Amino acid sequence: MQEDLLPMLASGFAETLYMVVLSTLAAVVLGLPLGVLVVLTAPGHLEDSPRLHRALGTIINIARSFPFIILIVLLLPLSRFLVGTTLGATAAVVPLSIAAAPFVGRLIENSLKEVEWGKVEAALAMGASTLQIVVKVLIPEALPSLVLGLTLAIITITGFTATAGAIGAGGLGSLAIRYGYMRYREDVMLATVVLLVIFVQAVQWGGDRLARRIDTKHHRSSKDRI
Repeated sequence: MQEDLLPMLASGFAETLYMVVLSTLAAVVLGLPLGVLVVLTAPGHLEDSPRLHRALGTIINIARSFPFIILIVLLLPLSRFLVGTTLGATAAVVPLSIAAAPFVGRLIENSLKEVEWGKVEAALAMGASTLQIVVKVLIPEALPSLVLGLTLAIITITGFTATAGAIGAGGLGSLAIRYGYMRYREDVMLATVVLLVIFVQAVQWGGDRLARRIDTKHHRSSKDRI
């Protein structure tokens, strides 16, 4: 193992973590209202609006159909406009967030759909507004599933960062391409793969454990109310 490997790995991992954290936060900010709206406007739901429901679903499907590498290229002007450059980790956050937002929106939609309609009806019977039902019923009841969905989103975004590395985004993906592939550094290629696998496994383990704890706590509180 060459002496420059550890500093390169540390720098690459820091850039990857930076992209994943910022992109995940932005994707949740964009995807959460999108997913909630898709659920609320579904036929028979609280804000029944078939046209809006179909329009939102179509937008999500179209956005998710773009290969990420093509989406990056298409969004280069937007990245330059927002951050002043198309290179580096910060510039990559723009396409990463936009690519992940519809995916997060769909995950949130699927999680909220799992909430029993009877609990929504009970809240309606007590005079709760739509916003109150979303905040106090739908999201809390779907929280374990939402955590698992967010875990999947983080892992997916991590994979996106590796692809973004091919066009100068930085991070472990760029490190693997520039040194591992182009300069035939097998130690760099192997180390980046191992580090990514460890990171993904840690995220999955943490997400699974947190979802189980929330689910257990929720069931205990439900029994106490009974």
